[in-house]
Amino acid sequence: MNHADRYYVPPPSHYPILGAAALLLLALGAALWVNGSASGPWVSAGGAAVLGYMLFGWFGTVVRESTGGRYGAGVDRSFRWGMAWFIFSEVMFFAAFFGALFYVRVLGLPDLSSAEHQELLWKGFEAQWPERVAPAPVDPYTPMQAWGIPALNTVLLLSSAVTVTWAHWGLLAGRRARVSLGLVLTLLLGAAFLGLQAYEYGHAYRELNLTLSSAVYGSLFFFLTGFHGLHVTVGAIMLAVILARVMAGHFRPDDHFAFEAAAWYWHFVDVVWLFLFVTVYWI
Repeated sequence: MNHADRYYVPPPSHYPILGAAALLLLALGAALWVNGSASGPWVSAGGAAVLGYMLFGWFGTVVRESTGGRYGAGVDRSFRWGMAWFIFSEVMFFAAFFGALFYVRVLGLPDLSSAEHQELLWKGFEAQWPERVAPAPVDPYTPMQAWGIPALNTVLLLSSAVTVTWAHWGLLAGRRARVSLGLVLTLLLGAAFLGLQAYEYGHAYRELNLTLSSAVYGSLFFFLTGFHGLHVTVGAIMLAVILARVMAGHFRPDDHFAFEAAAWYWHFVDVVWLFLFVTVYWI
């Protein structure tokens, strides 16, 4: 019986317990950090180091098993289902924040502006979005406009979806140079997106007085865009690893799920940004 006819079961591994320890250290470090403990940053750095070691080691093992021909159709299906459920969990993560945005705009603000609840806030409160901050001494903020950097970032991410798809078509056609070029272009577009987002944050703090404490709008704006930026960063790391594997000759036109998984994730990031651009920046 060859490897394609059976389901490969890997040997026992120490990486799962290392991953659990890394997450524990990260959570503990974050708790110590926000409570002003001097050890917080060091514990967090230790957790990040352990997590990085675990990721390199575990994924390296998976790559060696894959290139060694140990995976068959059953393992391929497991990987596809695993990636699909992972992306679904990410969808639910963003759905919680979009749900909070929907609740505030559609239900919360109108309810607070009713005559029954007027006394809970301040005289003259109106149900408008973005909501106004309380009267002086709180300084007002300026909401972020859609047309400018956000619109340019939308173009960049949509273009990156085209380039990663173009790279995938090149892989299916067995054209490795085209695959590498498409991935490099995708990574450059992703880096440009992150650079413009960092500039946008600086502009928001320095010139618009828009911060995390700028009412519900400010916190939701930075949570949604910030977590999306984190996901873009993760997606870029995934694509950079895929680029290195392409250059190492790991993929074939009929066997390249790792590439597909990274492309799925990148398209997910693109779709989330479209929802974010429309609901946070535009309307």
